[in-house]
Parts: sequence; structure tokens; C-alpha cells
Amino acid sequence: MILKINMTNAALAAVVLFVNAQPALAANVQTFMGIHFVEIPAGCFQMGQDKEVKGSTEAELPSHQVCIEKPFYLAETEVTQKQWEDVMGNNPSKSKSLYKPVEKVSYDDVQAFIQKLNSKEGKNLFRLPTEAEWEYAARAGTTTAYSYGNDPSDLGHYAWFGNEGYGGSSHEVAQRKPNPWGLYDMHGNVWEWVQDWYDGTYYKSSPNKDPKGPDSGQFRVYRGGSWVAKAVNLRSAARYSGLPGSRTRDLGFRLLRQM
Repeated sequence: MILKINMTNAALAAVVLFVNAQPALAANVQTFMGIHFVEIPAGCFQMGQDKEVKGSTEAELPSHQVCIEKPFYLAETEVTQKQWEDVMGNNPSKSKSLYKPVEKVSYDDVQAFIQKLNSKEGKNLFRLPTEAEWEYAARAGTTTAYSYGNDPSDLGHYAWFGNEGYGGSSHEVAQRKPNPWGLYDMHGNVWEWVQDWYDGTYYKSSPNKDPKGPDSGQFRVYRGGSWVAKAVNLRSAARYSGLPGSRTRDLGFRLLRQM
């Protein structure tokens, strides 16, 4: 006997959304301008953190639902020094190696890089991810502190983080395990600039559809932790910020490409 199930459009949409939100490896990887991008599906997730989670801060509260309404491409890894050199013709990084992330780049430097990429493409398709897009991709359908679970003792399988102090350096990209959607180094290696201005109270009034952050501010947001940061700073929800002109040896970025 064949059982037929009739579903309303709303019910079908809910199932599609549920499937999209589950932690499964994204299969569609495309290359644009020499950079590999993973297709990230549209969907909803719980952004921020609950007070009960050890290490969370007031800036991560309240936990709230956010929906990303359009799919997008996100780079598999941080932009490497080779990719930066190919576009900009220089390498500002402290720890030089072609396949390490480019670092010591300010938010403003990154915007200059993006402007050159878009000029080559002939369209304004490349940009930094918003803070919401970044966290959505970092979580990859999970609700735990890290994309693999809650136990920081397992973090070394997925991330380079603060065991070396400032005497160490960043590492070549994609040397640790990816998250469930096939993105590498979303935890650790270098912090990643995102598009938004920073406001520690923004989540209290954030829209639940494609939030873009405050209209203005003094600081820009960066996410993800670094090879210097402690494990608690690498959580998917952790928020940090710096002046747009800041350049440090553990701060880089990852590109988004619009569809």
C-alpha cells in the first residue's frame, strides 16, 4: 500500500526550513576569483546566547530568532595571503606564508580589497558577511556553543587557539576539521571582520529578518576567535569589536559573495 500525504504550502515550507537548518555538509562549492565558496542555504536560527552558558556576555543577550531570507556563498576559509597578493600586490601580514590567512588588515583595508574584486567582476557581488550571516554559517544548523558540540576539550580538532601566546602565529587555512557545512576555521586561527557596526545592546532591538547591525558606531564587529584567544572566545555566539583602522597579527577576514 502506498500512503499519500497531502501537505499545505506552509507545512511544506516548514519542512524545507527544518531540513535546511540541520547540520549536514554543504555540497555546492563554487570558485570565484580564485577563492572557493560554499553555498549557504536560507533559513532561521537562534542567534546569541543564553545566560546559563558559561562564558557568555551581556552583548550576546537576548538569544533571539533570526531568519536569513536569501542563500549566499561564503568562502571556505579566510582570505589567504596569496589571494590578497593576487589582488592588492602586497602582503601586510606579520607571519608570512602564502596559505596562511592574511592578517594585519584593517576593516578599511578589507573594503579596498573588496572594491578591487568587485571592479574585476563588474558587479558589486563581494562583501563581508553581516554578523547574523556569519553566526548562521558558523553554527551550521547547530545550537551548541561550538559547531561540533559544547565540550571545549574537543576544540583542538576544529580550531587553532590560545595555547601559544603572542610568541606563536597563525596557521595555514583548512588544517583542522570543517564545520557541518564545510567551512574551515570558523573557530580560531584569525579573528574575522564582519560588516556590522558594533553595539553591545543591539540584540535587544534587532530585526528578526536579515539584520544589518546599527546604522553607525565607533567600532566594527569581528568574530570567531584566533590562535591567541581562549576557548571561550571561540564560541559561535561570541562578539568582539575594534576600531575600523585596527591592524593586528591575529585579525583577518572571510568573504561573502551574493548570488
